Amino acid sequence: METRTVIAQKPERLDKSIAALVTDVSRTAAQRLIDQQLVTVNGTWRDAATRINRGDIIVVQLPDLDPATPQPEHIKLDVLYEDEDVIAINKRAGMVVHPAAGNQSGTLVNAVLAYSPDISDVGDEQRPGIVHRLDKETSGVMLVAKTNEAYRTLQAQFKTRTIKKTYLALCVGRVLPTHGRVNKPIARDSSNHQRMAVVLGGRESITEYLVNEIFELSARLMLVGATIEKNNAYSLVRAMPQTGRTHQIRVHLASLGFPVVGDELYGATRHDPLSKVLAPRHLLHASELQFDLPSSGHPLRLYAPMPADMQAVILGLGETVKN
Repeated sequence: METRTVIAQKPERLDKSIAALVTDVSRTAAQRLIDQQLVTVNGTWRDAATRINRGDIIVVQLPDLDPATPQPEHIKLDVLYEDEDVIAINKRAGMVVHPAAGNQSGTLVNAVLAYSPDISDVGDEQRPGIVHRLDKETSGVMLVAKTNEAYRTLQAQFKTRTIKKTYLALCVGRVLPTHGRVNKPIARDSSNHQRMAVVLGGRESITEYLVNEIFELSARLMLVGATIEKNNAYSLVRAMPQTGRTHQIRVHLASLGFPVVGDELYGATRHDPLSKVLAPRHLLHASELQFDLPSSGHPLRLYAPMPADMQAVILGLGETVKN
């Protein structure tokens, strides 16, 4: 059984805090773990609705992953492209990619197994067909291999960095310079297991970026019944990671002082108190992916439209837009 220890970042329900701080554990899974008395707060068991405080120490016991293979579940998928080798899916925000301790159902893998049962024999038994992943709250293009030959071919393309990925990120602040290359090594944050950080001696991590638009927000905003004066800017950024580290884009943008809107883990609300109100999740979307088809070798570029929640936030930012 794996033990995860996290520190509460703000006052909120216990189950909600666990879902935000413990990787690959949904709020439903957190409630299940709490009911099984596998969670303590400052050494004491509490129920899911308990309101914890900033600085509380939460210890979560994660049962070992059931060795049984993941089971098919009929969950709707947004399929962007499919042939005999690969399925490309527009993953929705909030969906975990594959089963993990504390979250063994409702994942993209469960859905894919119902959609295409033969994938059960492709690659890793616990995450069949999966050649890369997106964070739970990140939406956008994901590839799933349908054959073992395609699985090996796609893995090789990721390893040699020939697959080109583009993300859209809505960031807090006016991102300057408007284009650049971030070359900062990343490793696990020693003070918070859930975070990655720029760390001397970490793994090479490179992200190129380009600002698409800058939104100047200058308005009286109605917020929970109160009128608040706000004058701020937000930037829609195209990020092109050249490496594939965990949370790479989120870490790099935050390191420049422009965290992704809604990304509490990397300081969005510290930079802008409105960030969490604007978006209950981090607004990062894998919008484009270019790769070579496994059988023919022909290049294919896939696009996933910006999700509705991200569009809604952008539309609500105001009319003043500068390139």
